[in-house]
Amino acid sequence: MHGKPKYDAAAKHLDYANPDAPTGGTIKMAAIGTFDTLNPYSIKGKAAQGLNLVYDRLMARVWDEPFTMYPLIAERVEVPEDRSSITVHINPKARFHDGSTITADDVIFSFETLKTEGRPNMRQIYKLVKTVEKRDASTVHFAFGEGFDQETVMIIAMMPILSKAYWSDKTFDSTTLDTPLLNGPYKIKSVDAGRSITYERVEDYWAKDLFHNVGHHNAGEITYDYYRDDGVAFEAFKSGDVTLRREFDAGKWASAYDFPALNDGRAIKENMSHGRPEKAQGFIFNTRRAPFDDIRVRQAFELLFDFDWANKNLFHGQYKRIESYFPNSELAAPIAKTKEATNPRMKQRKANALLKEAGWLVVDGKRVKNGEPLDFTILLSAPEDEKIALHFKRSLEKMGITPKIRVLDTAAYRGRLNEYDFDMTIYFWRNSLSPGTEQNLYWTCAAAEQPARWNFPGICEPEIDELAGSIAQAKTREELVSQIHKLDRALLNGHYMIPLYYSGVDYVSYWPPINRPQKVPLYGMVLESWWIDDVQNVNQD
Repeated sequence: MHGKPKYDAAAKHLDYANPDAPTGGTIKMAAIGTFDTLNPYSIKGKAAQGLNLVYDRLMARVWDEPFTMYPLIAERVEVPEDRSSITVHINPKARFHDGSTITADDVIFSFETLKTEGRPNMRQIYKLVKTVEKRDASTVHFAFGEGFDQETVMIIAMMPILSKAYWSDKTFDSTTLDTPLLNGPYKIKSVDAGRSITYERVEDYWAKDLFHNVGHHNAGEITYDYYRDDGVAFEAFKSGDVTLRREFDAGKWASAYDFPALNDGRAIKENMSHGRPEKAQGFIFNTRRAPFDDIRVRQAFELLFDFDWANKNLFHGQYKRIESYFPNSELAAPIAKTKEATNPRMKQRKANALLKEAGWLVVDGKRVKNGEPLDFTILLSAPEDEKIALHFKRSLEKMGITPKIRVLDTAAYRGRLNEYDFDMTIYFWRNSLSPGTEQNLYWTCAAAEQPARWNFPGICEPEIDELAGSIAQAKTREELVSQIHKLDRALLNGHYMIPLYYSGVDYVSYWPPINRPQKVPLYGMVLESWWIDDVQNVNQD
């Protein structure tokens, strides 16, 4: 995206891969809920976990650089200085799993299909392509039209390639449990609808010797078993039915991982530090509605959330407080530390003053304005978020405010979120180390008015609009970081959420003989680079 790639043509493998890793064996992981489709690019249905293993893209991203693409299906590309086009030259070795050649027709078909029937983010970017030209059987030229930016060429290079021969007589925009014709390092071995999916390593995978694939895709099989909830999934890991687990609950990581297999060394538990931005998670205000259309109310509520108590009593002190929309990265704006109130009582006094200034007074123990109480609902989708919401509720009750807490199932919650039909919710934004056009979907006035975008608070400020639009236009890494810092400060100054917490590490536990490279890349653990030791004995067992 900016500057020079880390690796050159002499590179033999990525720094975080083990080129001597053995192949074979099985990794079993848990997924929660169910699935009903093997097409991850349609908006219909819930796709099975792991489908990234079976789809190759024009170029491959690596995880020890902010945003760099290397040749995969595209053996080489040509991009002019102004990034107004990209010419793709397909690797003559590129194949689908049935041995058929990947051609320019497949690339053009993939583009046209995903532009009209793919996920919203694909449709958004692909419509910036003005013309697509087939120059020969293995060459495609994309020319960009009005609105393209520095990132557009990168997004096109990340395009997954579909088989035109397979999809031409089928409905793409629908759920399917039929295995499509695929082209990645794994193929789908078996599907138990909604319950389990197993992927099998493609032994003659055409791209296995490309330098960024060396030491990758080592497991002979990867299985995702589905469980009704995480508690059941955790018990499956403890018993060894699941062999690798990512933990996302720091409280559980600190308190629940005390079972014989870990204590006697048969299973392994590791904290892996990383440098990617963590989720910007918080209690998000809907500023489209009163009382959160008043910044003084939002500031007061932020003062009333006692992070230190929650971290100590609910999460065993495992977390750090979020102070940025890009936490745990160089993108976080440097914070000027001021002598603000830190004592909870002082914070309450300051919050009370802000609420009074906004017209919210305490009458008979209740916070009211013009005779109406300060009523609102905290909408949740995850039952595990209820404990932090209840903690916040207790703090608010001391100020004469009694919110309702409502937990919805995933579908109902998503529907309410897409329509911005909530007062306050716990949710998040996710950013990479190379933010781009998605910033327009997160923070701008246009996104605030469109359903199913990610501007949950309804932010609409000219300064933020301008800054969000400038991100993908940045010509250098230095310019990008500078603009992100400005955007971060503007978002923080708007008090659109009450920031929660992050860890800065990946929590991973696994059963040997699963093994991993010593080096953890910038973005954190990369499962594709792990392997299983002593495969012969494992397979015999």
